[in-house]
Amino acid sequence: MTSNLRKAVFFVLLLGVACVAYQYMIKPANKHLAGQKARVQAKLAKLAEFEEASAAAAGLSKQLEQLQEALEFFESKLPPKSEIDKVLHDVTVIVQKQGLRSKRVLRLQKKDNSGYIEQPLKVELEGNFNSFYSFLLELEKLPRIMKIRELKLKKQIKDEGQIAADFIVSIFFQNEAG
Repeated sequence: MTSNLRKAVFFVLLLGVACVAYQYMIKPANKHLAGQKARVQAKLAKLAEFEEASAAAAGLSKQLEQLQEALEFFESKLPPKSEIDKVLHDVTVIVQKQGLRSKRVLRLQKKDNSGYIEQPLKVELEGNFNSFYSFLLELEKLPRIMKIRELKLKKQIKDEGQIAADFIVSIFFQNEAG
């Protein structure tokens, strides 16, 4: 064999070895590497989801703490049932302080809700409008949760600036069972 033929056979043999190596070694390794990259990307995506979820959970726990504080604040504004007479006394003192005349205070049927009880009172007052307005402002300043509804004001025809007020004030207090 001539040296050129030997070189050509050697070249073809080297080319064949390279093709076989590519086909049976490099190509499967590339496939395996691509699969591993896809799995890593999927795991990174899951990790990002978990990070978002943990951040949201941290935000939710902070919100839960804030709601718990708000609940404790509002519960502190609810007197125990035993203090309902004290709240009524405070309202009566404000009425007298403002110079209003109490025509009637009628206890309506209480509403028992989970966690609190609402005791509505039907109140009829007479007096100066400015005094009534001051009464409402002082009632608002009491450290209790109260709600005024069905407020009706009537102007007294005989006396200028005098009114008759008819309203329901609801006093909220703690439910001993809740």
